[in-house]
Amino acid sequence: MIKPDIYISDYTYILPEEKIAKYPLEKRDQSKLLIFKNKNISHTVFSSLPDILTSGSLLVFNNSKVIRARMKFRKETGATIEVFCLEPVEPTDVQQAFETTERTQWKCIIGNAKKWKNGPLLKKVTVNDKTTLIEINKVAQSGQSYIIEFSWDNPALSFADIMQNTGTVPIPPYLNRSPEKIDDTRYQTVYSRPKGSVAAPTAGLHFTTDILEELNNKNINTLNITLHVGAGTFRPVQTESISGHNMHTEHFVIERDALKSIIKNINYIIAVGTTSVRTLESLYWLGIKLLKGENIKNGIEQWDPYNYNENDDTEKALKALLNYMEQNNLEHLNSKTAIIIVPGYRFRLVKTLITNFHQPKSTLLLLIGAFIGNEWKNVYEYALNNDFRFLSYGDSSILFRE
Repeated sequence: MIKPDIYISDYTYILPEEKIAKYPLEKRDQSKLLIFKNKNISHTVFSSLPDILTSGSLLVFNNSKVIRARMKFRKETGATIEVFCLEPVEPTDVQQAFETTERTQWKCIIGNAKKWKNGPLLKKVTVNDKTTLIEINKVAQSGQSYIIEFSWDNPALSFADIMQNTGTVPIPPYLNRSPEKIDDTRYQTVYSRPKGSVAAPTAGLHFTTDILEELNNKNINTLNITLHVGAGTFRPVQTESISGHNMHTEHFVIERDALKSIIKNINYIIAVGTTSVRTLESLYWLGIKLLKGENIKNGIEQWDPYNYNENDDTEKALKALLNYMEQNNLEHLNSKTAIIIVPGYRFRLVKTLITNFHQPKSTLLLLIGAFIGNEWKNVYEYALNNDFRFLSYGDSSILFRE
């Protein structure tokens, strides 16, 4: 198995605490927008984006909605136990899990786990003027996470209702603060729809309904795909070489008509966010697997793209995937990806990327390094020297790949 030998120490920079945006700006579209094109760097305000883009371009958004994934329970001793829901286990389908009544199982991270030895934890919540008793139990442990069974005594409530009335928005840990009322709306894109992310696709936080309308008026097309962002997006690389890092898996959904639009606009794709990049590039590799007669049930594994010496054109691969959907009468494809995009990766679909500024020594910064090469250092130096705000609630950039 081929694994790129890249040292994470080459992909770091000094990020002063004061550069991290702890709160969003009052207006979404008033953030700064760095422009990297033909190795030149400049900046403007994000509301100017429609003037920068070319008519006929296709912006691909990740429309996943952030769930209220953090829930707190209290033991009789007074100890607080935090349960952070990562992904559903029973049922495994995200939407089915939210619609489930009375009982469901999720993979979770447990805060203060040492204080919860065994036995159930209980919590009472009032929903629609009726008190509901929620019970959680450990089912199994898997590494640093646990399988937790949630059950509740009101069959009129779905798990989505339970989460909405019990949980809080899982803002990033580097904000070093508790969730506040503003996070309910601002740690969410204006176009978010299907629930499932435990972290926001933050590149989209700058868009407003006015910008979306202006894009439409300028014949700049938009398209939604869905990748449910996992907590692993915040996990730093702790190995010296990226070859030792285990990438997290995320689930995504794409409609058949959306795939047709991608094929039609294959040379004009602009990804809004790294999650959109990961999904789009994974579509290509799913098509390659089909062309090679392989099963795509397990989606794309971390190192798959580096173990194929493929020269098949992008359109051929995507049409193979479309043909698969048509033959199996699939209006939408549910799949998953653990793809890791690092320097040396050859992009098949994405020509332009809109993204925020990412943490040092992160897989997201490696993706930026793959996209624009060592120019990422100049981009980040420019941002630091021009008072850009960093990370999830920070400013934006648009990167044009040569």
